[in-house]
Amino acid sequence: MRTSSIEALNLFKNKPQAFDLVLTDMTMPNLTGDRLAAEVLAIRPDIPVVLCTGYSKKIDADTATALGIRALIMKPFSTHDMLPLVRRVLDGERVKMESAESLSR
Repeated sequence: MRTSSIEALNLFKNKPQAFDLVLTDMTMPNLTGDRLAAEVLAIRPDIPVVLCTGYSKKIDADTATALGIRALIMKPFSTHDMLPLVRRVLDGERVKMESAESLSR
């Protein structure tokens, strides 16, 4: 886990096959989550990426899908709520947009 998008990208560049999934936030310093996703997908197009955001005006489901992001989730959510979404993404499903309410069903 990294809190810096630059550190996360460098770690991914050094060992791209060591990752099963990338979970990132839209709002981060240096590289936004969509930019980080584009960078990791350029290195490894098959890596599942889940993007979290609290601002649907900055990115929407269609834009996320076009970038190759497998799931877009709206904050707030709990780690417990996230588990079913991660499972679905690792199983190959694309999830356009989820909210905490729909995850807990």
